[in-house]
Amino acid sequence: MNPVVFRVPGAAEITHAATLFRADADASRGVMFVMAHGAGAGQSHPFMVRYASGLADRGIHVVTFNFPYIDSGRRAPDRAPVLEDVFRRVVVAAAILPDVQACRLFIGGKSMGGRIATHLAASPEAWPESAPSLGGVIVFGYPLNPPGGPSKRSPDRTSHLGRIVAPLLVVQGTRDQFGGPELIQAALQGETPPAPAATPQRHRRHVLSIAGGDHSLAAKFDQTVFDAVVDFVSAT
Repeated sequence: MNPVVFRVPGAAEITHAATLFRADADASRGVMFVMAHGAGAGQSHPFMVRYASGLADRGIHVVTFNFPYIDSGRRAPDRAPVLEDVFRRVVVAAAILPDVQACRLFIGGKSMGGRIATHLAASPEAWPESAPSLGGVIVFGYPLNPPGGPSKRSPDRTSHLGRIVAPLLVVQGTRDQFGGPELIQAALQGETPPAPAATPQRHRRHVLSIAGGDHSLAAKFDQTVFDAVVDFVSAT
């Protein structure tokens, strides 16, 4: 499996490269997962490469990319509207790649990248018309608390989750310093109930608790996480 680099169009200052980890044709599950990185590192971080490769080995096409601040060499993430716009443009560019056009589409990512994916899922009115419908959202380590702990001022990070109709999988370590599985579960239970038109299958929520895992989700947990992702996309 050789990753393929492709261009994501946009204004000159935000045109950038993304990477497709293509699943083997014989193993393909007909699923594409656009996965965004966390706040502290880009798509070349070992976690991103390990997860993209591991899921591709299990039949899932994976697309990774950098947000603009990473390519610009800045440490502070761009504001949420910029991150969201870039994510949507990557989805559009990824959807027309050869050999993956008929795939079901999932979005998600590590930490901040996963949170931004939930923003997209919670705003269906802004979903790109040229993109496939959203099959689900997968988050690895949802950052419930800002850096420095819950005492630090931070914008609300959970109320938008109640607007997500697509299935959602959150993988959270019990020792995650940004909030453990019980906090994620409490946030989801406090959501606004789904609209009557949303069936239980379309409003499915699952929190996978990783015993002993912290925010980094060490490699020893990979098999458990990868199996859960495969089960999630297969059941959706």
